[in-house]
Amino acid sequence: MAIVSERALGRWENEGGGLRRELREQFPGVRDWHYLDTAATAQKPQAVLDAMMRAGGADYATVHRGVYARSANMTLAYEAARRRVASFIGGQEDEIVFVRGATEAINLVAQCYPKKGRVLLSQLEHHSNIVPWQLAGYEVDVCPLTADGCIDLDAAEAMLTPEHVFVSFAHVSNVLGSVLDVKRASRMAHNVDAVILIDGCQAVPRLPVDVADLDCDFYVFSAHKLYGPTGIGALWGKKGLLDAMPPYQGGGSMIDRVTFEKTTYAPTPTRFEAGTPAIIEAIGLHAAIEYVEAIGLESIQAHEAELVRQTRAALRSISSVQLYGPEDAAGIVSFSMEGVHPHDIGTILDEEGVAIRAGHHCAQPLMEHLGVPATARASFGIYNDESDVAALVRGLERVKRIFG
Repeated sequence: MAIVSERALGRWENEGGGLRRELREQFPGVRDWHYLDTAATAQKPQAVLDAMMRAGGADYATVHRGVYARSANMTLAYEAARRRVASFIGGQEDEIVFVRGATEAINLVAQCYPKKGRVLLSQLEHHSNIVPWQLAGYEVDVCPLTADGCIDLDAAEAMLTPEHVFVSFAHVSNVLGSVLDVKRASRMAHNVDAVILIDGCQAVPRLPVDVADLDCDFYVFSAHKLYGPTGIGALWGKKGLLDAMPPYQGGGSMIDRVTFEKTTYAPTPTRFEAGTPAIIEAIGLHAAIEYVEAIGLESIQAHEAELVRQTRAALRSISSVQLYGPEDAAGIVSFSMEGVHPHDIGTILDEEGVAIRAGHHCAQPLMEHLGVPATARASFGIYNDESDVAALVRGLERVKRIFG
């Protein structure tokens, strides 16, 4: 049974590549606010909030342990969420590990994968796809970017050697919005017998993902970027690779049998899920996937692409603005203004009721590459429309007047 009903979703139409209806009204957090920080965290639709309220209230019980009916029902709902995540990205149920988010997923893989060596990253990676590899003892090589801010796969192919155990790239850059050709990256990694992990945090809210077609080995994402709750995400991995990895943490649930002399572990994915899980959050993630798929990722992608086009065109008309990233960026526009620190831009825009992100976006190596200490970033979601673009432009015109 679908967690999000048609009534909860409401009416919507797809006309001319854009979403048309009062979608904003379904998101309590943005009804009277120009929220342009979805790349950091997405606002939640009422349907997701309602599903979580039910899960934490009238339906609540622990999972996997109770023999009473409500516990059994909650266990069914929790495992249904796992199946829903698997179908959403084209994987299998026993290949989905629930984690706190993409950060934990990457740490899990980096720490538990049985072989260490070299890892190839790119210049645009989020800190969560850099620091875990360093902590786990990998030697890091860095692939450069193309002139428009995409991962340079020609350079990556030339850099890869049999010494590389891993390749780990972002599917969509959280700063530039550039989209990776994952299928080509996977072929290149496999040509040198390397394993490839894809950070899908910015991809799953707006692009159809099929891990079997992409032929990657691990894929990770966080629910809160996908209009779901914080505190939960998913690690997908090929079953054989997950089975070869030891547990990440010890505790309840992840065991087969415990004695003081020896402990044996549960099979994948349970062996990686120590302790009482994020039950309510898993239900929320399920509801978020239902919501997004009811609208349609193709419609979301087209809607955001049009907002990016409008924004880049409008900002290009402001002489002091420098744009970063490709023209066809996925849902994200990063920029700077000559003589104005991004934090000042963000503060003045906030006074105008416009929320953007200003800073290094957990991508300090990329900022160094761009030659700036920070950028301003506007990022879009399904609740945004032309009024948000107009408010952003008005706010930036005020910034220019103040600092001009």
